[in-house]
Amino acid sequence: MTHNNGYDAVVVGGGAAGLSAALVLGRSRRRVLVVDAGEPRNAPAAHMQGYLSRDGMPPAEFLAEGRRELARYGVEVVRGRVTEVLPDGRGEFGVRLADGDRAVRARRVVVAAGLVDEVPAVPGVAARWGRDVLHCPYCHGWEVRDQPFGVLAPEPFTGHQALLVTQWSKDVTLFLNTVRGLPDAEWERLAAAGVAVVEGEVAGLEVTDDRLTGVRLADGRVIPRSVLFVAARPVPRDGLLGALGADTRETPFGPYPAVDETGRTSVPGVWAVGNAAGPAEQVINAASAGYRAGTAINAELVMADIDTAAARRRAGVFTPEAEAAVARVAADGREHGIVGG
Repeated sequence: MTHNNGYDAVVVGGGAAGLSAALVLGRSRRRVLVVDAGEPRNAPAAHMQGYLSRDGMPPAEFLAEGRRELARYGVEVVRGRVTEVLPDGRGEFGVRLADGDRAVRARRVVVAAGLVDEVPAVPGVAARWGRDVLHCPYCHGWEVRDQPFGVLAPEPFTGHQALLVTQWSKDVTLFLNTVRGLPDAEWERLAAAGVAVVEGEVAGLEVTDDRLTGVRLADGRVIPRSVLFVAARPVPRDGLLGALGADTRETPFGPYPAVDETGRTSVPGVWAVGNAAGPAEQVINAASAGYRAGTAINAELVMADIDTAAARRRAGVFTPEAEAAVARVAADGREHGIVGG
């Protein structure tokens, strides 16, 4: 059911989470618009891993296949950016797009705009991001297994990443960079894991034939490495949710929208899914979150429409007594489908 040539749902973001929500809603016979800026978090990666039946599939191919599936159910997908979501005071929303200053109406809104990974300001890191400068061993560890790993120490320091990647390679070097002084317990764990520790600031990367070959320190030393793991700072694209006044929760990576298990935010009618709701969502998790949001939104709309129809009946010519009489006639003299006598 749609109103005034609007949409049952507008989905902001066409990644795994947004497309999954749109697929469920399209299959529920909903009119859905997906607005996608074309900036997926995993765009720099050549392949995505860990998604059952899609392991190793290029991210762009995965999204293209998702859009083809949506087309079967009449879901509209447009390239663009949503600049504003405004509640209309009647339970719906005005949604404005930057492209052509287009405005549409939506009964529900799904924010699946994801996040941006801010990488450390070390020369060469951004250019190699997603290739041989990596952040997630579950995403890339198998492909680079047994190679010489480097790990750039984060601030504030935690040795978790350096310790974790030893599962994929036993040749791991931690570069402390600007970190000064580790607790004794950290030194002990790093030594037990066989992680070498290099003190001194990192000045840049050495690249030969478009491949990482080493990490260059400010004092001129070059430590040969084939892979460098770094801890990026995830920055959510949460401007729309902030403007709507959505509640947030604190995470180790900063504030993120407070959502329930279906992605429902504190703003009635607005959901946040995928990396828009948390920094640790992989593609498979994001798709699952979109699915849950889609089912919750459809169920809510079904019940809302039924409640509206019931209210109209109460306000119109129908009364409970009249409805009961109609039911008796329809049953051909039988109440509740049971023959009396």
